[in-house]
Amino acid sequence: MIRVYGIKNCDSVKKALKFLDKNNLPYEFHDFKKEPVPCSLVQKWAQSVEMKQLFNTRGTTYRTLKLKELNLDDAQKLAWLCKENMLIKRPVIEYAANKLLVAYDEDQYAQELL
Repeated sequence: MIRVYGIKNCDSVKKALKFLDKNNLPYEFHDFKKEPVPCSLVQKWAQSVEMKQLFNTRGTTYRTLKLKELNLDDAQKLAWLCKENMLIKRPVIEYAANKLLVAYDEDQYAQELL
């Protein structure tokens, strides 16, 4: 089963869900605005992908919290991801046996999910 983590109004999440629907791929959607992602899951993701892939430096939350000024290391970024899920780059897609896709890339989705 494919699990998609993100928020409904995110353009990248919308594109990902549209891709999955178009290709008849069943999935579960987890809206982390309604139900936060537990830190244990964020830690698991951080072991699967590089922090620069997972940590969203382009979003409003990053700018509002002025995190660029703090020059965070990976451990500090992980701590921020745990307490502020809106810093997670979206969508995060779990599939197969502990495989992970972060952000929207149609070519990568086609290669990995079809």
